[in-house]
Amino acid sequence: MNPSIPSNRFSSNTLSTAAGRTPSTPVKLNQRFEHEVDVKRELDSLVAQMHSSGIRYEEAVREFKRQYLREVLVAHRGNQCKAAEELGMHRNTLSRTMAELGLELSEVRAGLKRPPRSERPVYGTLRQGYR
Repeated sequence: MNPSIPSNRFSSNTLSTAAGRTPSTPVKLNQRFEHEVDVKRELDSLVAQMHSSGIRYEEAVREFKRQYLREVLVAHRGNQCKAAEELGMHRNTLSRTMAELGLELSEVRAGLKRPPRSERPVYGTLRQGYR
C-alpha cells in the first residue's frame, strides 16, 4: 500500500478509540449480551409455564404489562412523568393504561414511604440529646 494515499481501513482499535471506548469495552458488551441471553431464557421458561398452565394470551399480556409498569414506577418512586418518559409514552397514556390494568399509584407508593418517626430505629443517645 502506498503510504502517501490515505487509507479507508481502520483497525478495530482505532474505531474503539474514536468512539471513546477502551479496550475493556468488549468485555462489558459481552457481559450485557450474556445477561440478555439469560433474561430471554427466563422469559422463554415463563412463557412455557404459562402455556402449560392454560393461561390465556390476554391474561398473560395484561399481567406482563401490569408487572412491567409497576417495576418502572417503583424505579422512579411513583413519579409518572419520569416513568412515562422511560417507557416512551405520554404521561396521560400511562395514567390511562394504569387505570385499564387496575394498577393504583397508591399501591406502588405504599412500599416506598418511610415509617413514622415513632417506628424508626434510634441510632444513638447523642442524637436524642440534640432534640
